Amino acid sequence: MDSQATSFTPDVSLGNVPRPPSRLTLPVVLVGVGLVAMSISGTAIALPSIGRELAASGSALNWVVAGYNLAFAAMTLIAGAVADRAGRRRIFIIASVVFSGGFLATALAPSVIVVDIARVVSGIGGAGVMAAGGALLASSYEGGARNRAFAFMGTLAGVGIAVGPTVIGALMALTGWRGSFITFAVLGALIAGGAARLQETHAAHNRTDWLGSLLFVVTLSAFMFALLEAPEVGWAHPMTLLAFAVGVVALVLFAIAQRRSASPLLAPELVSDRGFMGWCLATLTTSIGFLGALVFLPTYLQAVAGQTPAAAGLTMLLLTAPVVVTPTLAVTLVNRGISARLLIMSALVLVVAGNFSLVVLGPENTTALVAVPLLLIGVGMGASFGITDGQAMALAPARLVGTAAGFLNTLRGAAEALVIAVFSASLIGFLADRLGDSSHAADVAAGNLDTTATSAHGAEVDAFTSSWHLTQIGVGSVCLLMSVVVALLLLVPSRGPRVNEDEDHLSMDSN
Repeated sequence: MDSQATSFTPDVSLGNVPRPPSRLTLPVVLVGVGLVAMSISGTAIALPSIGRELAASGSALNWVVAGYNLAFAAMTLIAGAVADRAGRRRIFIIASVVFSGGFLATALAPSVIVVDIARVVSGIGGAGVMAAGGALLASSYEGGARNRAFAFMGTLAGVGIAVGPTVIGALMALTGWRGSFITFAVLGALIAGGAARLQETHAAHNRTDWLGSLLFVVTLSAFMFALLEAPEVGWAHPMTLLAFAVGVVALVLFAIAQRRSASPLLAPELVSDRGFMGWCLATLTTSIGFLGALVFLPTYLQAVAGQTPAAAGLTMLLLTAPVVVTPTLAVTLVNRGISARLLIMSALVLVVAGNFSLVVLGPENTTALVAVPLLLIGVGMGASFGITDGQAMALAPARLVGTAAGFLNTLRGAAEALVIAVFSASLIGFLADRLGDSSHAADVAAGNLDTTATSAHGAEVDAFTSSWHLTQIGVGSVCLLMSVVVALLLLVPSRGPRVNEDEDHLSMDSN
């Protein structure tokens, strides 16, 4: 889930708005943002039901979420560039239709392969809704009105992420997983209809690193494919090795292309800025610590703890609800003089502690056991959500504001897509080691536990629980290591000129 992919920094080159925007602009864009955000965080609730009905497990089932996140991350920059050239309203409408069509195809899918393809389509549409929606707001409003519009956009994104698991769980209780996807398809179509009445806007000029974008998509896709398929076909399988090789070659070519591009996705002066990279790494760390639990915990809650989809959705509010409240609190503290660096390091401590604390997860009294760890992770993620973009953007030169925003969003999206793949590979790997069979491990990870034999069921529960513990220790360790790097980048003075500490005191408008 790209939990912060909704962040958008307006193009500072936008001129005066020639006429007032349509009254529908803000509500249509906000509904679209909220819908996409709910789809990012809530789909994991449906995985066990999809797996049971379509007899799917392992990588085929994991692609239901991973394919969406991959497409969303890969297409965000491209969708924004296309919207600037072809028209923001036009791309918003097309993206809404694509998003809706993907959800409808998912609801009608006869097999998990069709579901996977439809989810990729939905992810492409979701990226377009977010990118074109942000561009519509930036081009339709000025000054304080624009700042308020983006504040509303961020709020709706947070609300969508928070209530997504609960809403989809409730819809599943009423209509089943297919009915929940049809509901999203209908809402997407309504958004497209509303957008047809908005004003069209274009960018006066736009330079896009198309080669860099293509190589980025190939790199991310290759690595995700290798990580998701390896647990089933084997890490030494020719297909796995080929995918890793393609990813490495594409990554090297991407680095070369960035050095030679006139408008690179990764501007060298941003990458070489310790402060900017420190803030980018901070938001990356909190996203890694947040996403594993968001995507994979609902399966455990339903398959092992015996919760219904609706109950699992309510439990997940412990993780997601703080994302609605904490960002505003974090910004308020910064505006009152609290160091943003101190706040982000505190947020990282909470995320690390929460992930390590999830080793208490067990089949009995599960909600009570995970309540504090989930709250810690949610509060840490929310605090990061509130301040990292503003702090990073304050360090970017005015001419690179758009590039910096794109870099932040792309980095988060790519990392979150890869987290799904790595978490899945680790969980299935640990399960295979305990159960002695990778196919059996994939079934258990998908929530398909043996319900006929008590002894077999107990062994599967024990294996699932211990594998979860080991995976969480790995996630916590990665977050801890990355937090140390963030501390070195943000807290240890460099030999170059230091950014004035006053930059810590940013206003709500810069977020």
